[in-house]
Amino acid sequence: MIPPDALRDIQDRHAEIERLMAQPDVATDPQRLAELGREHAELTTVVAVIDRYEALRRERANLAEMARTEQGELAEMAAMELEAVEERLPQVEEELRLALVPKDPEDAKDAIVEIRAGTGGDEAALFTGDLFRLYSRFAERRGWALEVIDAAEGGQGGFKEVTFALKGRGGASDVFGTMKYESGVHRVQRVPATESQGRIHTSAATVAVLPEAEEVDVQIHPNDLEIDVYRSSGPGGQSVNTTDSAVRITHKPTGLVVTCQDEKSQHKNKEKALRVLRSRLYQAELDRQHAARSDLRRSLVGSGDRSEKIRTYNFPQSRVTDHRLTGDDKNHALQDVIDGGLDPIISALRTAENAERLAS
Repeated sequence: MIPPDALRDIQDRHAEIERLMAQPDVATDPQRLAELGREHAELTTVVAVIDRYEALRRERANLAEMARTEQGELAEMAAMELEAVEERLPQVEEELRLALVPKDPEDAKDAIVEIRAGTGGDEAALFTGDLFRLYSRFAERRGWALEVIDAAEGGQGGFKEVTFALKGRGGASDVFGTMKYESGVHRVQRVPATESQGRIHTSAATVAVLPEAEEVDVQIHPNDLEIDVYRSSGPGGQSVNTTDSAVRITHKPTGLVVTCQDEKSQHKNKEKALRVLRSRLYQAELDRQHAARSDLRRSLVGSGDRSEKIRTYNFPQSRVTDHRLTGDDKNHALQDVIDGGLDPIISALRTAENAERLAS
């Protein structure tokens, strides 16, 4: 049984946040309001399950009392309804247990996604383009906004690499909490359009999903940056290719390098590059903290090592296999996934992660 005091604490905190958000000093502070909004949205989900759980427990107590004190047909009806409630209660209690599993605070953040072509040459670049379209469709289904930050096209189409931001709607978007399961090596098996013998080739692309850091998360000292500007070599129109609008930022303490040439404006390219750099530094600090606490969970969602092969897209067999899952959750229809249908895979991965965290 879940301790009632713990549930009351959550309900009290939810009510307290609602009071705080109504105060004038908070309502005029966008940062504070956003922080409270994220916590409120998360707790609202939990409180809804708590209310359902407590209502079911009250109903069980009332029916048990009726079955004990009433006579005849009324007592029989109460006993039958009590049996049905007894069957439902463990399911709701398990749902509540999962809702109470502490969530990573980064999950509520927006995300920056980097896809890079791996082994396979032009075919890997084409596959990188396929993954970009897959995530574009998935974002559209979710109502997320997608913003390309930087892209380098492949010789035969697709991308050598592409970086983009995903932004959700409202206070708690859960974009990173959803997309984080995509980090890793994605492998494709198919016959390339340039293959005259009909042989199946295997190519790969690496996906890195970063929580988008805000300025309050990571402070970057201007003296730590080396900023170079140069002429863009990518598409985008005449002014892009004839002015020094592209930006390369080197973070001297870590050696991290970020480039951006997607915009015509040097200022906008610098702004985008700093967003990516800030998120990479934030992720590096999170990794360091997790390692220091020995808190890296090795579960079905993987170790977080982005060199880890997570999924294979097998075109001849029209099948996508996620190597972190087992049983019926492991294989999915290729066309559904390519069209942006990632929800069943992500749902299975999230369930596995929650079960692992609940067990620990």
